[in-house]
Amino acid sequence: MEEWELDFEWLQVRHKVKDAFGRDSLPGLNAVLFLIGIQELGRFQDAYTKEEKQDLMHIAVCRLLSYDGYYEFAGRDADGWPHYRTVKPVRTKGVEEQEKLLKEKAVQYFRELEEE
Repeated sequence: MEEWELDFEWLQVRHKVKDAFGRDSLPGLNAVLFLIGIQELGRFQDAYTKEEKQDLMHIAVCRLLSYDGYYEFAGRDADGWPHYRTVKPVRTKGVEEQEKLLKEKAVQYFRELEEE
């Protein structure tokens, strides 16, 4: 995907999330990851602890990177939280490259949601 395509599609994802939640500003990557984590958990609650928020973002990262075979779904624990196992190490270097990869995969994730 070319840079301009990613920028355009990432902006579309951010607008969809903003509109869905009736916000005034566009969400950043962390907010999108948090929402993907909630989606993957399969249930919403009014408040999450700091640790739960971190866990939700971790779930989202694992889910997104599972597209490229870095992680695979291992199942759910007794509380229903999804768990992933590492299949191969992620070789991206630097924050910008990591963010780009996550944005590309978030775009892919939202495309799949629309197709369902």
